[in-house]
Order: sequence, then C-alpha cells, then structure tokens
Amino acid sequence: MSEEKKLTPRAEDFSAWYNEVVLRAELADYSPVRGSMVIRPWGYGIWELMQRALDDMFKATGHENAYFPLLIPMSFIEREKEHVEGFAPELAIVTQAGGKELEEPLAIRPTSETIIYSMYAKWVQSYRDLPILMNQWCNVMRWEMRTRLFLRTSEFLWQEGHTAHATAEEAERETLLILDLYRRFMEEWIGMPPITGLKSDSEKFAGAVRSYACEALMQDNRALQAGTSHFLGQNFARQFDLTFQAENGQQEYAWNTSWGVSTRMVGGLVMTHGDDAGIVVPPRLAPIQVVVVPIVKGDDTQAAVLAKAQEVGERLKALGVRARVDTRDNLSPGAKYYEWERKGVPLRVEIGPKDLEQGQLALARRVIPPGAKRKEFVPESEAVAGMPARLEAFQGELIEAARRRREEHTYRGVKSLGELQEVLDNGGGFVYSGWSGDPAVEQRVKDATKATTRVIPSEEFRSAEAPDRCISGEGPAKMEVVWARAY
Repeated sequence: MSEEKKLTPRAEDFSAWYNEVVLRAELADYSPVRGSMVIRPWGYGIWELMQRALDDMFKATGHENAYFPLLIPMSFIEREKEHVEGFAPELAIVTQAGGKELEEPLAIRPTSETIIYSMYAKWVQSYRDLPILMNQWCNVMRWEMRTRLFLRTSEFLWQEGHTAHATAEEAERETLLILDLYRRFMEEWIGMPPITGLKSDSEKFAGAVRSYACEALMQDNRALQAGTSHFLGQNFARQFDLTFQAENGQQEYAWNTSWGVSTRMVGGLVMTHGDDAGIVVPPRLAPIQVVVVPIVKGDDTQAAVLAKAQEVGERLKALGVRARVDTRDNLSPGAKYYEWERKGVPLRVEIGPKDLEQGQLALARRVIPPGAKRKEFVPESEAVAGMPARLEAFQGELIEAARRRREEHTYRGVKSLGELQEVLDNGGGFVYSGWSGDPAVEQRVKDATKATTRVIPSEEFRSAEAPDRCISGEGPAKMEVVWARAY
C-alpha cells in the first residue's frame, strides 16, 4: 500500500480501518482459495509467540501434545446428533480421492471431538488410564460464507484440548481451569482483558452440556469471543463407547472436556491496541521488541555509527530482548520509522553521530504517553540496561488502558429492552441486565437490537447487586446476563 495514503480513521469506519491495518502491517493477505488467508511472517511471528506461551501453560498444568488426522469419517460426525446439526452447514467434505469415489465421505475437520474420542475408546480400559489430558495444534476448516482476515476464515489455525476423566466433578474442574488459563493468557500476554462466564443454551457449543467463554471488548465496543472451554458430559463417550472399569468394578462412561483458542486472537490484538497509525503489538508478543535504526550521513562517522548500532543490538539480545538492527541502505531513516511503526514494534532506538558524541541513545515508543515527548535521550548504558523494564512497563500500560476502556463501556442494571437499545445505539459495549433464562427473550432482544447474550458472568464479573427483573419486563430474573453486539 502507498505510504502517502493514510489509514481510514477508526472513528470513521472501524471495519475498513481493521482491514487496512492487517494488510499494511503485513500480518496476512487474501489467498487464491476462497475464504482462506495467507498468514505472513510478521503475523505468524505473533502467533508463534502466542503458541509458545500457551503451550508452556498447558504443559505446566499436565497436558501433552498429540496429533490426530485432518480427515474424519462422516459416520463419526453423524453419531452425535447436536454436533452434526451444529456443524452441517460448515462442513467441507471429500468424496473423491485417488481418482475414485470414496466408499465413505470424509469431512475436513471442523473440530476433532469425534475422531479423538474414538481413539480414547481404544486406549482406555480402567480408571487407572484416566485422566487423559491432550492438546493438539492444527488447522481446521469451517466453510464460512462471510469471512474477515483472522476474525472469521474458512481455514484457521488453533489449538484444541480434549480430556477424559473418571468423574463429572473432575471434568468440570478441568473446564474451569482452562477458562481461567485463557483469561490469564489474554490479560498477561495480549493485554486484552476478557470477562468470563457461562454461555446460554442457544449459544453453547454443539454437543456440549455447558460452554464457558472469554469475551473481550474491542475498541468499537463489539464483543469478540476469544476462547471457549466446554464441559461435554458423557455425550461423546456414549457415542464412541468410551468406557472404563471404575474402582468398584462397574463399567462407566468417561466424562469429557474440549477447549480451544485460535488465530482469531491476532485479530483481537489488533482491535484492542491499534491506533490511527496502525497496529500496536504488546511487547511480550512482538516478534521484534526493539528496532535499532542507525542514522548514517555518508561521512566519516558512518562506520562508527553502524558499529555502535550492531553493538547495542547484541547487548539487547544478551538481555533477552528481541532486537533487530535495520542496516538497509536502500531506505531512508524516515521510511524505516514508518515501516516499523505500522508493524507496531514497541520501541525504536536511533543512533546518529551526535548520539555517539554524547554517549546517548534516542528512544521512541510506539505509543507516546500524554504529555511525553516523541523522543527521549538517555545515556547509552542506562538505556540498554533498562530496556527490559521499559518493555514490561509498556506491556502494563496497554493492559491497564484496555481494562479502563472496558469498564468505561460497561453498563450495569439495565432494566428494559428500550434502555438496552438506547445504550447500544449510543456506543455501549457490555450491557448487564436480568434475564429469565427464556430463549424467546434472547431472540426478541437479538431481533430488536442485533445484540446477543455473551455470557452469564462468572462470580468476579457479576454486579454487586443482583438484578431482580428480566429485561423483557415479564417476570423475575433468574440470573444476570451480559449482552453485546459481537463479531
């Protein structure tokens, strides 16, 4: 894209801004395959860091990685009634291979419960074989009609965890353990603070007994379902004869969970922190945390400036900072600044002849705090030694800004459909109200406002005072619920 063309401002058209940012930051591009995207190195670098952090968290809680086939027999998908009904419109099906019609069509995995639990049934005989705590990193295919880069594509990358347990209580604990793990990851790494809670029956995963979700609020005040954790009960165990001999000698069905987050989180990162200059990448997830730009004048100082830039880059790397020295001689310093700014690199170091003379570095942050100068001149040794702390401080500022924005756009105690409509039409985000639990009320709200129930909030996100009336005005509230317009 041309450097002269400015991004569409977020306030003017958030959707256009998002698409332009993703392309201009070289996170992803449209592919020749309908509904699928190419994840470019910068976007994939962010995803790799997400993977690495999450994988460490999974392993710390006792989970192991495995891999299961991409192709799933249609008879497997069809065994669980709710599951097949939920996924039927999105299935991509292979009917021919090797030049012949297949005896049985194969679905390209939309999710892997069926094939994984068929394997667990082979491996489990006794309660001593439980629990099974497995995760896989893979791609899935869901034939989406309307797609957007990262947010909704026909093929996407994710992790899907699948576990089997001897008791319902153990499986429920696992479901909630992962929900909290996702919440902590989103807060601590993405700087994207979600609310958590239970999905309504109409919004839960097809085949689950209960679904829990992390719902994050984007800058346009729409909700993004960023991760889900499902208590599957014994639904899939019964269909695939996943049984075990209990301690009392009886044959029982196992209890299952499944849970996943995807490359959708990269889109969430963009919409949480981006500004009218482009993407802002939180330091913990930035493939390059600090870019060092030497300012060379083409005179006798050039060699010294380049040498110092390389030295600073190496010293930063020795401190664990992901640093790159940009020595390209076909771009001006200004062009380099523009490129790294639109890619959201957290911090830039500039070194020119004057900086050499004065033993200093010029530091420029991707986001400048109110009242601060665009550049800060810091003694070299202090600037290098303090870089990890500066990056952590920047990370903390991003999460606090996102948390503050979420709270500023959270509305509690809304009592009527008309009030809900007014709040949403005036830029509302998360809207709390009472609800009877009647799905007909959900549908009425959706038809009137385009908002859906996001979660029945977890205890830490509930209002101090429980609502007593349903938002429909028809009878008492059985629970509090959070509404929002969503991606």
